[in-house]
Amino acid sequence: MCRSKSFYDRHISPRLVHAGCSVEEFATMRKRIVPRARGIVVEVGFGSGLNLPYYDPKRVDLLIGIEPDEAMIELAQQELDKMAFPAELRQGVGEKLPLKDAMADTVVVTYAFCTIPEPAKALDEIRRVLKPGGTLLFCEHARAEGWRGSLQRGLNGAWSGLFGGCNLTRDPVSAIEAAGFTTDDVVVERFSLPRVMLGMHYSGQAHVRRGNVTGLASEKREEEGAG
Repeated sequence: MCRSKSFYDRHISPRLVHAGCSVEEFATMRKRIVPRARGIVVEVGFGSGLNLPYYDPKRVDLLIGIEPDEAMIELAQQELDKMAFPAELRQGVGEKLPLKDAMADTVVVTYAFCTIPEPAKALDEIRRVLKPGGTLLFCEHARAEGWRGSLQRGLNGAWSGLFGGCNLTRDPVSAIEAAGFTTDDVVVERFSLPRVMLGMHYSGQAHVRRGNVTGLASEKREEEGAG
């Protein structure tokens, strides 16, 4: 039986995450990546819709946002209705996207791999829904080095509880590459605020590595069907 969310999780945490992810440093990274999205676009971890102002309506045929949290969906829907291109929201998790195989030209993930419980499975699903030659666009904060990294590790549990499951100690670029993607045009930004906790940001694009087109999720389904 699933435990119901607390009042804090339902009403306070989503608004804290929205406010925190609205700061200028995050917007700088979004502006660099999101306008590249084209065709049928899937945004995993849609949140409160903070990427919406940066999509180019001339390049996007359809935007499908995937978001597990009902409070975030409620916040996002208000902005989604104003878009100049077709867009819809679907409730779902990154580890099991409610989408068909090979249907997306672009997948966008911004500041979401930190909260997805099993990012490797989510990346497997992203591979599954991307068309051959499709693009994964990403920007994420990451673990730091030295004493800042030690501080992140020490505070990670409390931070995660306060900010919707946000994990301070992940290495998103390594995770993307380990999932069968090649990355390019990766830019690292070290922002002064918040320097210690979220100062390291990475953005870039990725494509499925040659010879690794079929996602692991599809392979597993085939194996289960043959069994």
